[in-house]
Amino acid sequence: MPASSDHSFQRRLLLAGMASALVLAAGCSKKAKPQGKTLPKEAVLLCLGDSLTYGYGATAGAGYPQQLEQLTGYVTKNAGINGDTAEGALARLPGLLQENTPGLVLISIGGNDFLRNMPLDRTRAALKSLVQTAAASAQVVLVAQPKPVFLSAAAGSLNDHEVYAEVAKETGTPLFSDGWSYVLSRSELRSDQIHANAEGYKVFAERLAAWLRDMKFLA
Repeated sequence: MPASSDHSFQRRLLLAGMASALVLAAGCSKKAKPQGKTLPKEAVLLCLGDSLTYGYGATAGAGYPQQLEQLTGYVTKNAGINGDTAEGALARLPGLLQENTPGLVLISIGGNDFLRNMPLDRTRAALKSLVQTAAASAQVVLVAQPKPVFLSAAAGSLNDHEVYAEVAKETGTPLFSDGWSYVLSRSELRSDQIHANAEGYKVFAERLAAWLRDMKFLA
């Protein structure tokens, strides 16, 4: 092969390698986890959810929002209601946003939908609307809840319901996974089969606070 042809062939190989590297880098960047913008210390954290947010199973003031406030120094608003559903939370959200003007909304809802065997499409649509509504005025984190298998008296290692990862991926929302599943898998952290006790809420708040810092929401 003439020297000029050999040089041309090597150049084509080099360009092809560079193109492949660019494609690979682009693919990796698309898969990067979304991160937050660090909140100022005066920002309010709105904790929207059901009994797990309310703090059922522990004494007043021992729920995860209050413990998160103590751990981080940020003011939190406990907007958890026992027995609430994703659609119920969606109905409450506009008023809560107007009243609290939060910097971050933590959405932890859906367990009662699963318990009541509500159509999954309705829950998924409500979760998506919750995220989109909150994102119009604040940063948002979606908090996964376990599959209803945790009702079993012999509940062992629990897994998050797939709907949260689906909604998070579709909307580009940061997902705090394995928080409630971790706590509710451990009998010493539960008040009953589906609720945490005070220590469980503390452990959840600690894990959430560490994740929020890692994701750059908190300094």
